[in-house]
Amino acid sequence: MKKLLTKIQHEAVLFVRHSGESPVRASLIVLICLSILIFSLSFPYYIHEFDTFYPQLLVEAHGMLFDIAIIGVLIFWLNYRRERRQMIRTYLDEIDDFRLWESEEAAFRTAGNIKRLNRQKIYSLNLADSHISRTNLNYVRLIDTNLNLADVSNSLMIGAVIEDTRLNQTNFAGANLNRASLKNSFANGADFSNAYMINVDLENTYLIKANLEGAVLMEANLRGCDLNGANLKNTNLFKADLRGARGLSLEQVKEAKNLHRAKMDPELLIQVEMSHPEKVAARIY
Repeated sequence: MKKLLTKIQHEAVLFVRHSGESPVRASLIVLICLSILIFSLSFPYYIHEFDTFYPQLLVEAHGMLFDIAIIGVLIFWLNYRRERRQMIRTYLDEIDDFRLWESEEAAFRTAGNIKRLNRQKIYSLNLADSHISRTNLNYVRLIDTNLNLADVSNSLMIGAVIEDTRLNQTNFAGANLNRASLKNSFANGADFSNAYMINVDLENTYLIKANLEGAVLMEANLRGCDLNGANLKNTNLFKADLRGARGLSLEQVKEAKNLHRAKMDPELLIQVEMSHPEKVAARIY
């Protein structure tokens, strides 16, 4: 008998010790112990004062249901926040993993992660040195993003919002940026050669030494941008708004393919009309 009691005691000690390692088991032990204690203390009321005790029990039960509902909503919200943070971290890590990898898979995976992050209302990203060539980035939002030295050549970026962003030496060659907004961005040395940029908004954007050769900038807004040293050779500036553009010279403008109905500062416009009237022959005053 003594050996049996010793064995039971030993098993109980092991059970309690292992319970500390399992949260579920520990919680179950606490629940059982508290249940035994509460039912033991309440037993006399069940027998002798049930009529008085029962309404109070119902009141407490309703209070417990309310507490469970509040706690459930709180737990659901906390889990949602935790899962969202984990999901966002996964997308950002994948972008970092594919950085500098010049492959079709890297481009499509990075573009997909950008769209997923946008759906989570994440618009400020580090995409420097990323390869996103020949992808569909229509209507993406990239605010205060780092796209320096990225390759988005031949990509679809129709209606994209890329504002207050660093685009220095970014490759946009052959990209479709129609109706996109690049306002207040830094695109010094960026390559926009042969890009479609119809009705693009480049207001107050820095385009110092940017390559706009062969780009289609019809009806583009270039007001207040900095075009010092920018290459405008064969650029289509039909109905483009160049008023207030800084660093824009006659030498640059005369290289443009089309200046018909373009808006320029009066002084520059007079120079163009006097030296190259064919450039603005179709102007309507």
